Amino acid sequence: MAATLALLALLLPALCNSYWLKTFTSALTLSVAVAGAALLYGQLGLVSLCQFALVGVGGWVALRLSHGLQLPFVLCVLAGGVSASAAGMVAGLPALRMKGLYLALVTLMMAGGYQVLVSATGFPDGGPGWLGRAQGTGRLMMARPVWAEGDAAYLACVVAVLAAVLALIEWHRCARPGRAWALIRRGEAAATGAGVHVLFYQSWAFGLAGFCAGVAGALLAGGVGQLDGRAFGAAESVLLLALTVVGGAHHWLGAVLGGLLLRAVPALLTEWGVNGYLAEVFFGAALLHALITAPRGIAGQVLGGLARLRGRREESPR
Repeated sequence: MAATLALLALLLPALCNSYWLKTFTSALTLSVAVAGAALLYGQLGLVSLCQFALVGVGGWVALRLSHGLQLPFVLCVLAGGVSASAAGMVAGLPALRMKGLYLALVTLMMAGGYQVLVSATGFPDGGPGWLGRAQGTGRLMMARPVWAEGDAAYLACVVAVLAAVLALIEWHRCARPGRAWALIRRGEAAATGAGVHVLFYQSWAFGLAGFCAGVAGALLAGGVGQLDGRAFGAAESVLLLALTVVGGAHHWLGAVLGGLLLRAVPALLTEWGVNGYLAEVFFGAALLHALITAPRGIAGQVLGGLARLRGRREESPR
């Protein structure tokens, strides 16, 4: 994992122009949020449709602290992650009583509520007051860290954070929380009988997924300088979850692919002269394919193909 991401951080600045460098930075930033959605879906089988709204929560907090208190960039990112983690735990409360479609609808309603709220208030941009809204030409950009002011350096920063988040999630999967989540997915009664505190570990999962989304929101704010409330509609959360499934929710590669599908594919279609919104049609077909024939997503198919190729090489006569 680390070697693959490090290779991306080295090759992309050398091969891409400024536009594509920013596109890939945005894509890998959203891979952090996709990793959180993949944790919920892959480990617990829970469908949360408010993940992109939590990205907005993290971005709002990071912007407010950066402009209002001039905190260091790293602290703004951590604060965005912690605030979205708390919001994620609140969003996960219905999971204690609801599953499947009902949980999806409740979390989608939360995403819709956030869409209305952020459309009315906007994101902080250096203005006065609690909301921090500036008028006219007084809008400010969020400051990047001094060691990542350039686009190439900021891409390396995003890749480093993505690697750290993926490693954190992988540790959870292999440690006690992962075993508890596996038991809960099989059945809450069986998990309770085995001594698993269902409430605690479900809240833990939602909090970790929210933390990933909040960190992604803060990184997104640092990447573009400002955020627009119109970009955080409830439909974006649905699209993020769909591409989480398409990319693969059971392996770190799926999170990377999900972020690339979210941002790089529409940009590529636009560059080819094709309406970028047609990407949603392709994504819908890809989701059907994943649900019917490839439940482990593109990542599962790629890894399965590599495993078969390795097996054939080992079986071939020498």
